[in-house]
Amino acid sequence: MNLRNRLRSHPELHAGALNDILFILLFFFLIVSTIANPNIVKVNNPRGTKDTKAKQHITVSIDNTQQFFIGTKKADPILFDTLLKAEIAKFKLNVDTPVVVINADTTAYWGEIFRIMRISKSVGAKVVANVK
Repeated sequence: MNLRNRLRSHPELHAGALNDILFILLFFFLIVSTIANPNIVKVNNPRGTKDTKAKQHITVSIDNTQQFFIGTKKADPILFDTLLKAEIAKFKLNVDTPVVVINADTTAYWGEIFRIMRISKSVGAKVVANVK
């Protein structure tokens, strides 16, 4: 008789693959539950008939010789403030808040650019600076 203890290995269940599958299912149900929410109220939003993307701009340019232009017209530096205010006031009749686009050369004085920005803001226009 052989009375020795036989070495027996304990049968183990490897749950590594099972954990991966459960993790993927958890993500799947989380994503599906956020996408398919039955408590959402569906509302028909009104649609406009006109294209509102087109904005009218007032273009102010300063070239490398420090000359001012409103649109394509050359403006006198002494009268520039009043000409810009008059142009913004003219655009305010058609547009709620006109946009002033400043195209300035890299050699333009920053003080002039900031002065144009300050004038435009004081009259109630939005300002976009485009320095080249």
